[in-house]
This record gives sequence, C-alpha cells and structure tokens, in this order.
Amino acid sequence: MNKRDNKLKGRSGEKIACAYLKKAGYEIFAENFSTDIGELDIVASDAESLVFIEVKTRMDDGFGTPAEAVNYHKRRKINEVASQYIKKFRYFDVPVRFDVIEVYLGSNKINHIVNAFDSYLRY
Repeated sequence: MNKRDNKLKGRSGEKIACAYLKKAGYEIFAENFSTDIGELDIVASDAESLVFIEVKTRMDDGFGTPAEAVNYHKRRKINEVASQYIKKFRYFDVPVRFDVIEVYLGSNKINHIVNAFDSYLRY
C-alpha cells in the first residue's frame, strides 16, 4: 500500500470516528486541526471535557493494535499541538482529555480508548 492509499484510509477512519462520536453525543469542534508542528485528528467535547482524539485506522491488528502506534513521541506531539489549540481558542481552565479511537476497516469495528494517555500540557 502506498502513501496516498494510507492517507485515504486514514481519512476514511477519521470520518467513521466522527460519525461514531456524534452518535455518542460529542460535539465536534475541529477535524484535522493543523499547525506548523503537527495535526490533531479530531477535537471534540463531551459533557465534561475538551477531548483531543487520535484516530488510527487499520484493516486488522496483524501488526499490533492501532493504539500501539501512538508512541511516546506521537503523544508528545499531540500534546504540543493541543497546547497551541488551547491557546488559540482560549480554553484555559477547561478539563482536557486525550483519547484514541481505533478503526478496523476489515471488520467495521471501532474501539474508543477514553483517557488513553496523560497530558504533558504547558501553556
């Protein structure tokens, strides 16, 4: 699979994740929020928190679970971009959470990992 196919697969997974989140009562604030240092797949809100969501899409877990791809460096990057989002939109004093949504295209399965990793936020 080439890079373009991976990008299309990723975008497809993000659309599936957004539909899932909306159905679960989340309000979607942004999709693919980009800065010069990185991107946030989905920024949403539930009744309690501002939620930054990383979406990982796979056909199956033959090479490990999708969430395993969200390593230390990826988590740090997500935190840095989240910090920029918070500053830009002035979401100070709002509880923040980081989730991962695994989308398995082969079986149409979704696994939502709530509070998947800790925050390193500084502002």
